[in-house]
Amino acid sequence: MSMFLDTAKIKVKAGNGGDGMVAFRREKYVPNGGPWGGDGGRGGNIIFVVDEGLRTLMDFRYNRHFKAQSGEKGMTKGMHGRGAEDLIVHVPQGTTVRDAKTGKILTDLIENGQKFIVAHGGRGGRGNIRFATPKNPAPEISENGEPGQERELQLELKILADVGLVGFPSVGKSTLLSVITSAKPKIGAYHFTTIVPNLGMVRTQSGESFAVADLPGLIEGASQGVGLGTQFLRHIERTRVILHVIDMSASEGRNPYEDYLAINKELESYNLRLMERPQIIVANKMDMPDSAENLKTFKKKLAENYDEFDELPQIFPISSLTKQGLSMLLDATAELLAKTPEFLLYGESEMEEEAYYGFDEDAPAFDISRDDDAAWVLSGDKLEKLFVMTNFDREEAVMKFARQLRGMGVDEALRARGAKDGDLVRIGNFEFEFVD
Repeated sequence: MSMFLDTAKIKVKAGNGGDGMVAFRREKYVPNGGPWGGDGGRGGNIIFVVDEGLRTLMDFRYNRHFKAQSGEKGMTKGMHGRGAEDLIVHVPQGTTVRDAKTGKILTDLIENGQKFIVAHGGRGGRGNIRFATPKNPAPEISENGEPGQERELQLELKILADVGLVGFPSVGKSTLLSVITSAKPKIGAYHFTTIVPNLGMVRTQSGESFAVADLPGLIEGASQGVGLGTQFLRHIERTRVILHVIDMSASEGRNPYEDYLAINKELESYNLRLMERPQIIVANKMDMPDSAENLKTFKKKLAENYDEFDELPQIFPISSLTKQGLSMLLDATAELLAKTPEFLLYGESEMEEEAYYGFDEDAPAFDISRDDDAAWVLSGDKLEKLFVMTNFDREEAVMKFARQLRGMGVDEALRARGAKDGDLVRIGNFEFEFVD
């Protein structure tokens, strides 16, 4: 039996940009050679691509870390380093990608071949040819490559189906799926035979077709984790119509109407919006004794508990074993699908805003704190990026970094906080003394 996995947590790290180079022209007949170091290449992106051949997130169970290649370093003669190839990761249709830290949704991948960059590679660092000026025609400055984006992602698979089958265990959902589609679900005379969602395609006599998902049986208290809980109900969120299958023979000793109320309560507890989807009640096992009488009682109770202005759901008596009433059920389902629009899965508040790969102008450029050893600690996205991209092997680059800190107001801010000459200042693992 193939294993099914519909959630996974992974880490992705895009490639770093290649470092720029410091080099100079030294040809015999070029007396004033000047700088000749090229830029580094771009780091590789990590791109998710939808593959309709995949049905599960099982691949991510054994491979949870994805790292793209870094760009090549810049070269002499002003040559750029080669950019790294993007890392392509294939995911199944219906995969929702969230940022694990913020919980925001990055993308919802539902179309075959759809692509999305989940982590952007860093740009290449500039070589010293970029820093030449009339005042400094031979700079010994180059940049390190920009770090690639690194993030933790939560993947969630919600299978693509137009119609979802719900109901208590052993009401005949899997049997119904097997007779109306070419799907071959495992069927047994005991509870929770179905432990993974099954998907099949239906074609009606009139030529219409739609996808049906058979979900593992719910039981009362599923929303509190009883039985299989609601771990597979995420797969019904993409459906537009729900077929609520009820064992009208009461062969398990349960009351059909109470079953109907209990399952709806679990759907509502999981997600209120599931109750917005139109339902068709499938009265199954009508070939069994007492089913006809139970159906009469069911219809009476249903009518009594519905407001006079509410439209009663359609009820179709069927028998999956004898195939009684199936064609009428499928035609009605296709008709209801035709007039039911897609349901919006995620609100704007759940989606991450369009990514901006720069700095927030309103955010502070740096932050100052105090460590346990009394050292001053500088942090902040803009400052840390400048630090990482500075080549500290070159004195000229170090002086440039010091000027950048001064221009950002770091010196003044440290003085205002009480920093004195000789105090230790730390940026990451790098330490230097404060000079007043």
